[in-house]
Amino acid sequence: MAHSTDIRLLDATCSRQTIAYRTPMKFGGRVMNEAVLLNVTIKVETRDGRQATGFGSMPMNSTWAWPSSELTNAQTLEAMLVLADHLCLGYDDYGEYGHPLEITYELETEHDPSAEGVREALGLSEPMPRLAQLVVASPFEAAIHDAFGMVLRENSYNLLGSDYVNRDLGSYLGPDFSGETLDMYTLRKPKPRMPLYHLVGALDPLTEADIPERLNDDIPETLGEWITKEGLTHLKIKLAGDDLDWDVNRVVSIEKVAAEAQTARGCEEWFYSLDFNERCESVEYVLEFLRQLQEKSPAGYDRVQYLEQPTNRDLKNVNSGKMHEAAKLKPVVIDESLTDLESLLLARDLGYSGVALKACKGQTGALFMAAAAQKYEMFLCVQDLTCPGASFLHSASLSARIPTVAAIEGNARQYCPSGNQGWTDAFPGMFIIQDGTLDTSMLEGPGLCLGNLPRPPKW
Repeated sequence: MAHSTDIRLLDATCSRQTIAYRTPMKFGGRVMNEAVLLNVTIKVETRDGRQATGFGSMPMNSTWAWPSSELTNAQTLEAMLVLADHLCLGYDDYGEYGHPLEITYELETEHDPSAEGVREALGLSEPMPRLAQLVVASPFEAAIHDAFGMVLRENSYNLLGSDYVNRDLGSYLGPDFSGETLDMYTLRKPKPRMPLYHLVGALDPLTEADIPERLNDDIPETLGEWITKEGLTHLKIKLAGDDLDWDVNRVVSIEKVAAEAQTARGCEEWFYSLDFNERCESVEYVLEFLRQLQEKSPAGYDRVQYLEQPTNRDLKNVNSGKMHEAAKLKPVVIDESLTDLESLLLARDLGYSGVALKACKGQTGALFMAAAAQKYEMFLCVQDLTCPGASFLHSASLSARIPTVAAIEGNARQYCPSGNQGWTDAFPGMFIIQDGTLDTSMLEGPGLCLGNLPRPPKW
């Protein structure tokens, strides 16, 4: 089946942009000081000759996507950027008509051989993980979905039904989804407002005593200052995962600071998510952590909304373990492990009760996994990758259009606010926080709201 609205790709270009971090960010035992954005533009044409250009952007975070004991961060980042150049040529040459779901699904089959070619050309000692490949491809996917909406002058999330797609979800996700389309699992209008999840990194100061020297850049520096200025009600806490005392005491300390700030402003309800960055040796660590946290801070324990990826991302690794007992206490979501339906189903069998989506894994894959998680009644959240500018709007749109996602994570305003310049003017309610929420009603324009700006920033 084909539709007159089907598109083909006419031209693909990509460029890089380096953004220095305002303050260092530590996760998974590593420290980051800058972000390298991959910015992509793709021109498309419908069967009846209409043309438009879409835009996509995403940080190439190799530290997260490709943690290696053999290669340096510089080597893995270089490989991802070289892959981007290869993919750009492949996307530029792809001339078949179709819906963005079909085009990106088919182009994904070329990622692995292209990545292997990069490995051989650079003489690397290990193959590029699938997760890193997805991150590289994500701005291309965003640009295609964005261009589809731009050429039809409609929001991309409203172009997922049978009037536009040529295949049902069963073609991608199996017989459980036969006859279904993604409009069944997404909203026609974004939620009008959504809470913001603020990151409390391992290096982030909680109080004045934690600051060796103030930056004095008119941006909050302590946790209390952030809560007071932005009215925050959702805090994501980075934990070590291999230091039980530190992890427990960190949450207890955050609860103390947060309670003081929230009481001062008259707030009675707030929430935490806990991110172990897959460094826990076993589920027993998680269970003991929760036991001690509940003992030392019952209120802090009660505020925990979910736990994120406690153990090794390789779900077939013996140390990944089963999460059934932990999931009885709090939702436990996979993040780094989630790369396709097979990984989602395996995680479910292992006791994981939730799924963390990320725009950096690709728009098409995120939509498919959102549908699967809803079908199997799993907890759903959308996670950030310190996404500035367009990449944050991409991630936020995903959160605002999936019914069961309750909040949006966004921390570029903390670590690399310079990457939001220009975008803040066009979408003030998405980048200026006052009551702990985002004005997601803004995310209703054509495409993915990435390329149709009233005053577009210089890309």
